[in-house]
Order: sequence, then structure tokens, then C-alpha cells
Amino acid sequence: MTESLPLAGYRVGVTAARKVEEQTSLLERRGAEVVWAPALSLDPNQVDDADLRAATEEVLAGPVDMFLATTGIGMRAWFDACESWGIVDRLLAALEGAEILARGPKSVGALRRRGLRELWAPESECFEDVLEHLRGRELTGRRIVVQEHGQSLSMVAHALRRQGADVVTVTVYRVLSADDPTPMFGLIDQVADRRLDAVTFTSAPAVAALMEAAGSTGRRDEVVTAFQADVVASCVGPVTAAAFELWGVPTIFPDRSRLTAMVKQLETELPSRREGLALELVGGHQLLLHRDGVLLDGVEVRLSPAPSAVLQALVANPGNVVPRRALLAMLPSGTAGSEHAVEMAVARLRAALGTKAVQTVVKRGYRLAVAR
Repeated sequence: MTESLPLAGYRVGVTAARKVEEQTSLLERRGAEVVWAPALSLDPNQVDDADLRAATEEVLAGPVDMFLATTGIGMRAWFDACESWGIVDRLLAALEGAEILARGPKSVGALRRRGLRELWAPESECFEDVLEHLRGRELTGRRIVVQEHGQSLSMVAHALRRQGADVVTVTVYRVLSADDPTPMFGLIDQVADRRLDAVTFTSAPAVAALMEAAGSTGRRDEVVTAFQADVVASCVGPVTAAAFELWGVPTIFPDRSRLTAMVKQLETELPSRREGLALELVGGHQLLLHRDGVLLDGVEVRLSPAPSAVLQALVANPGNVVPRRALLAMLPSGTAGSEHAVEMAVARLRAALGTKAVQTVVKRGYRLAVAR
């Protein structure tokens, strides 16, 4: 009976602190062996009332031209705190006349429950796309309020100030690492030693916490290398996956940011890596990858090490964008360490598979053009 379970024989690390029972159950019912190591505190979202009150008073000290909302939990906590201080109506009035940009549906929902309407929100839920939306706009003299999402957005504030904006950041809460780091240290060892097949992540701060812990143990480079080659970094959605871009780690994430969808994706991803992967490319071409080589429409394709490394990164994320930095990190040692080397490898891969097989996503990276 066990042999029929799709994840039987696979070991999966889980970094979540919340809803861990649900995720563990989803994995174990499919046959996986679960290693749990919470990256964050069980009560990670710590609100400093004094700091939040001071930041709120700064917001109310002048007109708000633009407001960037980043998380639903942060917006709800901020509004609730202001309600307890008796100033929520003042805050809502200040934000009502502003141009409101919301990062995703949860922040949109929190705003609308208080009668506020966003002017724009990116489909991707990526904060980088919010910045891209503002890039090139004349922001001189505009007073912009940015709600931070548990981690500092100081770089965002600096970028907006370079465009001439007057930026006020509001830290509603800070995300704390796990109280006991021992399980996380053990998980790091298992990733570095390739004793796990995949690790799941449900928030960007969890990624940051794991990398910080890996750095403190001296094994960060080994962890990054393992994720690039043998261990799948499975994320619940694009916002979490974006946290890995800094490290050049390829990730997978489902179309819908849900636990069930993330686990369902692992059902096909892990066996395909072990048994060989078959993909249908745009145009009806069949791509088959085995440890022994690559077949395109049944014909063997010979690839040199650099384009082969790029292909491995792209097929690990079929249809999803892989950043140039992640592809650069996958190139074999001795390859020139610049994005030009990535471009050359992609050009050779297109020459072997067809020019439409690899799509360029401007300013972000490349993706394998699989049929949907």
C-alpha cells in the first residue's frame, strides 16, 4: 500500500511555525517523511506599541499623497491599535485621500474592510512590481507612507527618496526567529548533506531566518549549493519565492498560493526528478530529461555544461521565471561570472531546443516555454 503513495520514500523539511499540523498531515498522507524545524517564533509578529504610536503620529503630522500597503495582518494590526488609542478615524481620513497601492489580495481585503479602496495592485503580489509601477514617475515632493511587512523596507524607502519622495515607514510588527534554534540547525545540516529531497517555505521571513541561521553555522554556501542542485526549495507563492532570488536559488511554487497546491506540486515534482522529466513545450515539441541525457521529440540533444546547467534550472521551474542571478549561480565553475555568460548559455540552449523554447522576461530573467 505504501508504494502507491506519491511521496513514499521522500524526506521533506517543513519550516512553518503556523498551520504546521495541516501541512505535516498533507505530506504524511502522501507518504512523505517530514522533518519539522520552525524558522520563526510561534508568535512571530511582535508589535511595539510605543514605536507604532510614534510612527502613526508622524504619518498624521502631514498630508499623505501615496500609501503602500504590504500585508493584511499588518494593516489589521495597525488599524486595531489605532482604534484602541482612539485615533483610527484620523488615520482613515488621512489615508482616504491618498493614492493607495496594495501589494496583494490580503492587504486589499484589510483596506476595504475599513472603507479604503486601492487604486492599483500587482497580479504577482511581488513588492518589486509595485516599485516597477512607480519607476520613472515624478515623485518629487510627494509624501509617501510605506507599511513594512515584518522586515525592514529601508531599501524601498531609499529607492523612492531617490525619485524625490518624502518617505515615512511604519513598522507595525517585527518577525522573530524561532525561540529554540536547535531544530533549524539540524535541518540546515540535512540540507547541506543532501539528506532531504525538499524543504517547504510559507513566508519570506522564514527564508531569511533559515539563511541567517545557516550563516551562523558556517554552512550557508553548502545550503545554497544544495538548493541549487539537489534539494527542492518549495514555496507557497511568488512572494516567498522572491526571497530566494538574493541567494541565486531556484524555487518552485504553485499557481495558487495555498498549502494544498504546494504539496500537490511536490507530488509530481519529486518523482519527476528521480525518474526523468517529460515536458511539452510551446509549439507541440516534447522535451524528455533523463540522467543519461536530453531528448527533443525523441532525438538526442547534446548540450555543453553551461546551457545544460541553465536547462536544469529552468526545468526545475517549468513556466516560472528564474532570475538571471540564479542561473549565473548554476553555471559551472570556470564560467565567466557575469550576466553575459548567462545570455551566452541561453543563446546556445535556444540554438539546441529552438528559439521559442526559452522566453525572456524583461528585467527579471528567463523561463521555459511549456504548454499550459
